[in-house]
Amino acid sequence: MLSPSVTAAMARQRGLILRRQLVESGLGLDDITRKVRTGALVAVRRGVYTAPDVWAAADVRRGRPLLRAYAASLNMSVPHLLSHESAALAHGMDVMKVESELVHITRFGVQGCRKRHGVCHHLAPFEPWQIVEVDGVPMLDRARTALDIARNHGQTGLAFGVVACDSALRLGTRRDELDAALAPMRCWPNVTVAREAVALSDAGSDSVAESLGRLVLTGLGVGPVQTQFGLRDGDKEAWVDLRVGRHLVEVDGKVKYQRDGLADRPAEEVVWEEKKRQDWICALGFGMSRLVWADLVPERRAVTSARLLREVESTRRRFGDDLGDVASYVVPGPRPRRPRAS
Repeated sequence: MLSPSVTAAMARQRGLILRRQLVESGLGLDDITRKVRTGALVAVRRGVYTAPDVWAAADVRRGRPLLRAYAASLNMSVPHLLSHESAALAHGMDVMKVESELVHITRFGVQGCRKRHGVCHHLAPFEPWQIVEVDGVPMLDRARTALDIARNHGQTGLAFGVVACDSALRLGTRRDELDAALAPMRCWPNVTVAREAVALSDAGSDSVAESLGRLVLTGLGVGPVQTQFGLRDGDKEAWVDLRVGRHLVEVDGKVKYQRDGLADRPAEEVVWEEKKRQDWICALGFGMSRLVWADLVPERRAVTSARLLREVESTRRRFGDDLGDVASYVVPGPRPRRPRAS
């Protein structure tokens, strides 16, 4: 059982408590070790703990990495800001999964970039207006965060930057804010990657998978790619993730078919409705491809690109590219935002 002073401190600190605060509350080091061993406390990182229910409620993909980032920040005495993927998680941005559990911070006046005790300390100048607070923790804003992610992953990591920029735009960051964050980076390492990520970004991608699918389709060089293309006939309406000419691409995730995701019906009913929807769309004179996450992993992208190219060219031979004969069915304007599972 934790004392009221400890639980109050944890409530103020996003569910976290420092070892020194536990000692100040009257617990000895042996008591702390015993509580960790018995499960009364969970060690988030060296010298920082949380309650077992807080840890259990935090999901592996976002919640626990964010707790680790907050724990590192709480335990640091030097001035710093959360940045890169750590800031992105706090902002609620979608990011590509990285294997490392590094916490990223940007320091004031530190020379060089170094890693220490699971924390990557970055040096790059920033403007005061780029500092924001999320849940009481200072960090760099979404625009700067997206570009830092793009630069940090280098020449082979364009997808990381596009996913981050897409997500920032989707959450309300304006394109001119990305441009303003990019402007001082003229001679910074990997700035060309950041520029390309901004140029390719699109708020219409609803997920990491949709951003990756758009990158694959764009890379084919078959024409401009539109996100969130809508068709309507009377009271029937359908939206498709991507369009190039008269070829449409849907990026399917499991969440669409899961009761704890977006589905409110059994999976077989959702699949049947999807089939009827696709039949209706294709009857208007469109071709369609479907992608799943396995199609978008790096080792499968060449195969996926070849398949998409064949299918796009097949649609082009059958229907051409012009939408003139179906213009009355096309829904103008952006797609209304639908709720997404986190």
